[in-house]
Amino acid sequence: MKLTTDEWTVRLDKWLWAARFFKTRSLAKTAIEGGKVHYNGTRAKPSRPVEVGAVLRLRKGFDDLTVEVLALSDRRGPAPEARKLYQETEDSQAHRERTAELRRQSRLTQVAPDHKPSKKERRDLQRLKKQSPEP
Repeated sequence: MKLTTDEWTVRLDKWLWAARFFKTRSLAKTAIEGGKVHYNGTRAKPSRPVEVGAVLRLRKGFDDLTVEVLALSDRRGPAPEARKLYQETEDSQAHRERTAELRRQSRLTQVAPDHKPSKKERRDLQRLKKQSPEP
């Protein structure tokens, strides 16, 4: 892990990959271009240089993360080292835990089927879907 110096910069997509938010740099780039990553409250480009102290807001699946950049690195290392590059805010952790609990509770109210549909039941479902008007 490299610490910051005045002349050394890291691209945003590379930093997100090194911090293990995304498995590949291309996935990080796609997320940034898709507006799922905000740098200090604004949309950013993948080539944006990351600075220590910057606040990133990431959307990954159902989770919204708000992290503060603590260090820079352009190398992907082990997970314990990657966790030293950022710190998630307390508000973000609390919000993430709340939404996870709500998702868990909503799953309890859903009725799971007691069996896998038979061939006849699958065909009936397909026929029903074809007959219903699409919205």
